[in-house]
Amino acid sequence: MDRTSLIAELNSRGLRGETVAGPLYKRLAQALTGLIQEGLLKPGAALPSERDLSEALEVGRVTVRAAYRDLLNAGTLDSKHGSGTFVSNKVERMEQSLWRLNSFSADMRSRGRVPAAKILARGVSAPSPEEAFLLGLQLDEPVLRLDRLRFADGLPLAIERSVVPVKFLNEDAAGEGSLYDALAAKGHRPVRAVQRLSAVTLDPSSATALEVKPGAPALLIERISRLDDQRVVEYTRSHYRGDAYDFVAELRIGDDYE
Repeated sequence: MDRTSLIAELNSRGLRGETVAGPLYKRLAQALTGLIQEGLLKPGAALPSERDLSEALEVGRVTVRAAYRDLLNAGTLDSKHGSGTFVSNKVERMEQSLWRLNSFSADMRSRGRVPAAKILARGVSAPSPEEAFLLGLQLDEPVLRLDRLRFADGLPLAIERSVVPVKFLNEDAAGEGSLYDALAAKGHRPVRAVQRLSAVTLDPSSATALEVKPGAPALLIERISRLDDQRVVEYTRSHYRGDAYDFVAELRIGDDYE
């Protein structure tokens, strides 16, 4: 977002006026937070100096300083000596249970976050021999391939590469929404899955999409989901940002433990 667009957005969010409650610096901090959560201000984006922003918004410099201070204390912004103020690249870590089958969209909504997706690739083709084996298909049975970049509050968190038999979901029925919702709408709701986790590093292309440095740590999750009748309905490989997720599991001690 360039400076002109930033100023226009901030002015449109009711920073001034007696009908808007709260100190002006608080309203400015809330407006900036909103732009970050909506993905309009990206991680690492530079913000105007205190003087430039105060002049552009026609508010006191102390107001901008107080708003920046609040966001710096909250970890939303970073200050680099001699360089300026930037949107933080830090990500609030989230815990994800290994024992619960849930879609990315449903999980983010349960956390009060806004999920979104960007389609990177979508098409129908024949399965590879490995995919045919995992999905229980013949080599001539077509599959839908859906590669998506998944966001929460505008921040990219994961790259999902899903393979689904076309007999369960065709190309037109899959898009930016929940894959599980799309399957359920066709009467093919997954009920159980097996996941395998591996620690990996991101290649340059994946790192660019996730807005981290090449070679950054990530979690590779391979998931095979089944229907109630045990047929495999989905095979997905996902790369999750290593700085965003902790996957946890509850373990019970067996009766034979000594």
